Amino acid sequence: MHTATRPALVLTSAVAVGLTLTQPAAAHGDNLEVVITGHRDGHVLTQVTWENDGDPVDERVAALVSAVSADGSRTVGPWKLVRSARPVDWTTAEALPTGSWKVTVDAGHPGLGHAERQLTVAAARATPAPSTPALSTPGRSTPDPSTPARATPTPSTPAPSSPVPATPSPSASQTATTQPREQETWGPWLTTIGLAVAALAGAAAGIWIRRRRGGRR
Repeated sequence: MHTATRPALVLTSAVAVGLTLTQPAAAHGDNLEVVITGHRDGHVLTQVTWENDGDPVDERVAALVSAVSADGSRTVGPWKLVRSARPVDWTTAEALPTGSWKVTVDAGHPGLGHAERQLTVAAARATPAPSTPALSTPGRSTPDPSTPARATPTPSTPAPSSPVPATPSPSASQTATTQPREQETWGPWLTTIGLAVAALAGAAAGIWIRRRRGGRR
């Protein structure tokens, strides 16, 4: 009796373990709920849960992401989904280029799932470079860039002078001034000569008178 009941217990235990292993899968269902929530700097953001109960997927999710541009001229992917911060959040390591894209996500494990959404990736804004203050030289003021620069006047070049300076002609007043000066210069000499002639004439007259008086005697 005791020996016959042992195989029955082993069989019962195996069935219980099998039911325990298959119970979570049966509770979650066979399909996945995939929702594309947007993007972060071009990285596609999705949420993946079990379709029946909305529980997060604890297993590794095998899903591919592909995208086609709005005009159909460009395609990117397929890329893999990787787990993000929360259990239900998944994203891509690659980023969509700038433009409008039709994004598709197809999941194959541990269940089937599909999602589509139109995403637009804007161009990244360029960060302006910090301005460097200009170093001012001591004793010199820094010009204000908002004030228009004043043109520096060009000094005019004087006309070359003649190598031989012109001799000014004497004016009438200079000539009139020269004549009195010449008269003043010759005046004393004329007076002296006149006195000398008068003295000689007087001496000659005295000699002549003396000789005449002596002849009479």
